[in-house]
Amino acid sequence: MNDILTLPRLGLLAAALALAGCADMSGIAPQASLRDAQSVGLAQQASLAFTPAAQWWREFGDEQLNGLIDRALQGNPTLKLAQARLARAQAVSEVADAARLPQINGSFDATRQRYSANGLYPPPLAGSRRDSGTLQLSASWELDFFGKNQAALDAALGAERAAQADTQAARVLLASNVARGYFQLARMNDQLAVARRTLAQREETLRLVRDRVNAGLDTQLELRQSEGALPEARQQIEALQEQATLAQHALAALTAQGNQSAVGTQPTLAAVKPMPAPAQLPADLLAQRADVVAARWRVEAAGYDVKNAKAQFYPNINLLAFAGFSSIGLGRLLNAGSEQWGVGPAIRLPIFEGGRLRANLRGKTADLDAAVESYNAAVLDAIHDAADQVASMQSIARQQAEQRDAQAANEAAYDIALQRYKAGLGTYLNVLTAETAVLTQRRLGVDLAGRALETQVALIRAFGGGYSEAATTALK
Repeated sequence: MNDILTLPRLGLLAAALALAGCADMSGIAPQASLRDAQSVGLAQQASLAFTPAAQWWREFGDEQLNGLIDRALQGNPTLKLAQARLARAQAVSEVADAARLPQINGSFDATRQRYSANGLYPPPLAGSRRDSGTLQLSASWELDFFGKNQAALDAALGAERAAQADTQAARVLLASNVARGYFQLARMNDQLAVARRTLAQREETLRLVRDRVNAGLDTQLELRQSEGALPEARQQIEALQEQATLAQHALAALTAQGNQSAVGTQPTLAAVKPMPAPAQLPADLLAQRADVVAARWRVEAAGYDVKNAKAQFYPNINLLAFAGFSSIGLGRLLNAGSEQWGVGPAIRLPIFEGGRLRANLRGKTADLDAAVESYNAAVLDAIHDAADQVASMQSIARQQAEQRDAQAANEAAYDIALQRYKAGLGTYLNVLTAETAVLTQRRLGVDLAGRALETQVALIRAFGGGYSEAATTALK
């Protein structure tokens, strides 16, 4: 035993390398390459920093929204599914880590056997029935000279980190969907208020037109036009109520409340505080997005899978040992004479395997190319998404400025019409006509305010939604 354990390790390694001369990996190499921040035109510094907080939704200042998102993050099945996938990836990495360590197993076998009278065993065993038993410990340790097990572990750790980033991406998406659904509901509520006032205004107009028809000042044409405006206003209210109901159902589903009402107090847009918009995209945008980071970790994992596939071309070198007892007759199993042990190296080298190893390497290399291109696609999608949200947010801000000016002008015209009516210089119908333009601008203002908040949420998600890159430092 001592002689075996003192075999020169370098000699053993040299012999293994000599045997590995038949490994052929020629002609198999990855073709894809990663895109970096400069290649996609990201600025080194943004003129206005925009890094969302981990709980960015609290900055909107709405406690009901905070409660809805907190509840969604605790009970939404989609997020729990992502967490289960993370737990699975963690288990796989633990299995890969265990393969690098020595393995020790214990065994006990007991057999009642009739020995052949015409077999290898002489009398008195021949033709007899005997009990036999074996009690021993076995140990093995694969010496990872070529890094196969380490590459498998690194690949599993990369997949685990990708799953961690996927979980965070699911968290960001869930929170943003709840916030956008909440703001859609608030927009529907504000639109309903305008629509109800529009209905009341058209009812007042109809009463005035009827009076004018009775007085001979208007015709049946004006009367029918005024009557037709009422069903249209009621239809708009019904459509808005439908959209508000669907928005509440969506919030109930996102917060895992089933068919229960997710919202106690109906929200309004005026109760929400807006956020500033950045002027351009920062260079660290890619590190802020969990989906891009997850794609990058999958590239890392695929690269280690390629290393593992290459290492399979080389020999497996194991140290094996066993010690225990074996006897015919269980009564003598633990006697000193039943002792047995053994120790020694084991080397396995693939020589003729029908192209299996090359096919496996080609497959893993193709997986690496696919992971790289998936990462590149995620990078381009992230930049497209963020750039679109920045452009939309800036455009909506300009549209809101124009709409405020238009509304101010229409409000002033309405005030003038009202003053003329009170002074006896105009009719109340002129007042209602002026109010129609005011209500149109209010409806547009509600739409723009709702779009602004929803775009802010989309921008926060596009900029990572508060994802922390702490778990990705190994990439740098």
